[in-house]
Amino acid sequence: MRFIFKTEYQQDVKLFPHGGAVFWYSLLIAAMFAAPLVLDEFYIGEITYVLIFTIIGVGLMILTGYTGLVSLGHAAFLGIGAYAEAYLLGQGLPFLITVPISGFIAAAFGVALGVPALRMTGIYLAIATLAFAIIVAEVFARWESVTGGYGGMQVPDITLFGIDIYEDWQFYYICLIVTLIVMFGALNLLRSPTGRALVAIRDSEIAAQSMGVNLAKYKTLSFALSAGITGIAGALFAHKTVFLSPDSFSIVFSIQLLVMVVVGGLGSLHGAVYGAIFIGALPQIISIAKDYLPHAIGEQPSLEAGVFGLILVLFVLFEPLGIYGRWMKIKLFFQLFPLYKKATFKRQKSYMKSERVR
Repeated sequence: MRFIFKTEYQQDVKLFPHGGAVFWYSLLIAAMFAAPLVLDEFYIGEITYVLIFTIIGVGLMILTGYTGLVSLGHAAFLGIGAYAEAYLLGQGLPFLITVPISGFIAAAFGVALGVPALRMTGIYLAIATLAFAIIVAEVFARWESVTGGYGGMQVPDITLFGIDIYEDWQFYYICLIVTLIVMFGALNLLRSPTGRALVAIRDSEIAAQSMGVNLAKYKTLSFALSAGITGIAGALFAHKTVFLSPDSFSIVFSIQLLVMVVVGGLGSLHGAVYGAIFIGALPQIISIAKDYLPHAIGEQPSLEAGVFGLILVLFVLFEPLGIYGRWMKIKLFFQLFPLYKKATFKRQKSYMKSERVR
């Protein structure tokens, strides 16, 4: 077990912190590629969902975890990518072209939302993204010639290099490869000057601006990148669900996505993975728990949404660093024992003087 205390700037730009990380990540990737050989079809399908949610989590993490901009409308970007994928495939375009185009279309909507939201922060930005999600949901429902409205839209099958993709394990490998590409791209983005500018905006907009960071440019870029990655996830989500309807991209779903990154751990790509595992496992746990709960509670239609909200509140109050933050605390405790200090991760109550002008 190892906790890295940085002693030189070069450590900030390394792709992996040490050789042990290369070994364990390589072992994990090998295990993921070997999973269809040893796991049942049901578990492969569930892991596929986790991979798709991981891509969504990476997109939302760039916006919320690294830039500090709250979004309650990311289900809209997911839906834009999903409907764009289904429509483009229906027009005869190949899968390798429709997925990136779906991402670019979602990114364009991200720019359209990001530009007018530049002067908004906090609750006002959250309300703006919420309004955007409501508008997009209405468009999905009313634009029947393209989306099929409430009647839904069938997603065409995938054909890749002349091979029809209809088995769960085949689609699993596609999602795994896309997830690895997105994660690798996000890692390189965050250790670049652009990534550092996003983190600077999150920590202090005034300080970042004083250092020459163009707030309008990087906030808009953050919205575009976040929406584009989510749109790619939406294209994969469309093929996983096979059938699209406006109800699939509701406000509750957007809240669940926000819960995912908060519970996983804001400001960490590991948190996106942990949050995806959490968001994939919790509905199954709730479904099993309903059999043991009193009938009046177990049959409540809003039980799942209530549980998600309760978990979000509890994590914000008692574990703001999320699951990944708790794991880091455990690692540091064993590394420094018996010299570990309880106040190591205590949140500071004092603020920079530049922040007091708000």
